[in-house]
Amino acid sequence: MHSVPRLVIAGAGSGVGKTTLVALLALAFRARGLRVQCFKCGPDYLDPTWHKRASGREPQNLDSWMMGREAVLQTFVDATQDADLALIEGVMGLFDGAEPTRDTGSTAEISRILQAPVICALDAKGVARTLLPLYLGLRNFDPELNVCGLLANRVGSRGHLDLLKKACGSELLGGLPKDEALTIPERHLGLHAALSDVFDQERIQTWTALAQEWLDLDRLWELASGAPPLAVEPTPAQTGTESRCRIAVAYDEAFHFYYSHNLQLLQKAGAELVYFSPLQDKVLPPNIQAVMIGGGYPELHAEALAAQEDMRTSLRNFAAQGGTIYAECGGLMYLSRSIRTLDGHEYPMLDLLPARTIMQDRLQALGYTEVEQETDTMLGPAGLRFRAHQFRYSLLQEEEDIPKVWRLRGKRSSAVVQEGYARGRILASYAHGHWASNPAIAQNLVASLTQKNGDREKR
Repeated sequence: MHSVPRLVIAGAGSGVGKTTLVALLALAFRARGLRVQCFKCGPDYLDPTWHKRASGREPQNLDSWMMGREAVLQTFVDATQDADLALIEGVMGLFDGAEPTRDTGSTAEISRILQAPVICALDAKGVARTLLPLYLGLRNFDPELNVCGLLANRVGSRGHLDLLKKACGSELLGGLPKDEALTIPERHLGLHAALSDVFDQERIQTWTALAQEWLDLDRLWELASGAPPLAVEPTPAQTGTESRCRIAVAYDEAFHFYYSHNLQLLQKAGAELVYFSPLQDKVLPPNIQAVMIGGGYPELHAEALAAQEDMRTSLRNFAAQGGTIYAECGGLMYLSRSIRTLDGHEYPMLDLLPARTIMQDRLQALGYTEVEQETDTMLGPAGLRFRAHQFRYSLLQEEEDIPKVWRLRGKRSSAVVQEGYARGRILASYAHGHWASNPAIAQNLVASLTQKNGDREKR
């Protein structure tokens, strides 16, 4: 049995302040000396950057459609082995998920899997007593859920909070004032990532003080501590795992969309991960067998990426020498010949795939997809399957035919799309795969790199 105090911070929809509340709670409980582990329901990459800065620990995604129930439970238990408190941020509204008539992939499903108390975050702007029936609707919709408290956001004043307390009684556990200091900037893929210039020490101190002043931390801790034990044992820690290969992982302002679970699977399989910045570094790390380039915002940094000719040459040389490159979404864009931004400017990229990336002013793809591999690749044999997610505003305009080794079938559509761009030892896609749906992928990739490295040494 595994026991850890925990809370799910859910909402009636997006934009009600869930990320802000989780970050404030993490900061406030850390200030009390607790080790706080954060999680994000769903496929989001950006909200977890705020969790990481606030908690000081690596957050994890929990997505029941991509991962499956058992992987959700195991991921949660493994990540909280040494934690004093777990905070789980919901996705969209409490009951919104992969299907309109079921709660698959929703915050509600994750809450049931984790047997976690649910706190509802609601926007209080312009309401007083009406907040209570909004909350009661969420609390009573599913009797199996332990919805046990309410936090109000965008409260107008102390007087407004007093009105809300009189209306909602003991259900209200505090509220956050409408304050510019609590605003998180947004852009087309969601919130800005919480890099050091956005979530600096001044903001951290301000948010900690606001949480201590406005939220009932004692009552929230009491509710979190009432969560029952989970009948799952932590995965035994690996000791003395020998490094079998080195993988360079692109990580900076342009590329930082990775599922922590995938990277940890690679490490468990024997990969040593070394990080580099396509924006700042001039050459790749030494003695590597593969490069991973995740998603992010290459379009916002296209001019700077184009100016880093030394790094682009280093990556081209690595590919020309037979190096393995795996890229997702933003990484795929970087591998193309160029990126054309919305203002009409075109910036040269790696030119490792004969295509151009064209930014669009409208969303081009959004949603879950299942991937089936049609030929053998470094990820495994033909027939391999895994689940993934897409969210993009760009199109890839092929200038020569590029072999495609994947079939993508959308969760909400029966249409099949040929994707998975392959060229030599390059494999790239717009799909962000979650390898909990097929953990063998990490083992296959490391094995292919180990075998390739061994063949080179024999020669």
